[in-house]
Amino acid sequence: MTTNDGWNATQLSARTLRVLAHPLRLRMLGLLRTDGAATASGLAQRVGESSGTTSWHLRQLAEVGLVEQDTELGNKRERWWRAVHDAQQLATTDFLNDPEQAADLRVYLHSVVEQRYAMESQFVAEYDSWPQEWIESVNLSDFRLSLTPDETAALNNEIQDVLQRYTRDAREGDSPVHIHWGAFPRTPRPESGEQS
Repeated sequence: MTTNDGWNATQLSARTLRVLAHPLRLRMLGLLRTDGAATASGLAQRVGESSGTTSWHLRQLAEVGLVEQDTELGNKRERWWRAVHDAQQLATTDFLNDPEQAADLRVYLHSVVEQRYAMESQFVAEYDSWPQEWIESVNLSDFRLSLTPDETAALNNEIQDVLQRYTRDAREGDSPVHIHWGAFPRTPRPESGEQS
């Protein structure tokens, strides 16, 4: 589905969530989205698994329509795979009333957070290899606000609107840029003296 903000996104169902509730599958899908089509062997080298393992996981992703064979690449002996969508959308409340689906949701969300951490850690490890103009443009900030649920939803919508304004096809001189943000409540710890 194309969202009203123009992104080619898929809404996760219980079935697709179950398939993505596997860290390796989520990572492979992310690599296909970020870097484009790849073979099972190419993905295997990048994720440190065997090509048999990545091939099996690609078939699982294909069964639920998250990846497909790229028929413009490869030959009869070499299959190339590509992501079908640019992103996935998720209404977390749809999965909380079923214990099995809630468990899948928890695994999925933990994997998302771990992958974000891995990407940011990789950037920090390579920090001094980037040109000065990139170093000056980077932001790894952390903010603490006091908001209501409605204000938090409004903030998230505004951020998505800003991202949409910058969404375009890649041009000469571009670099892929990952945008991560999280807006979530935190339970104050009374012994810390925090105010809610």
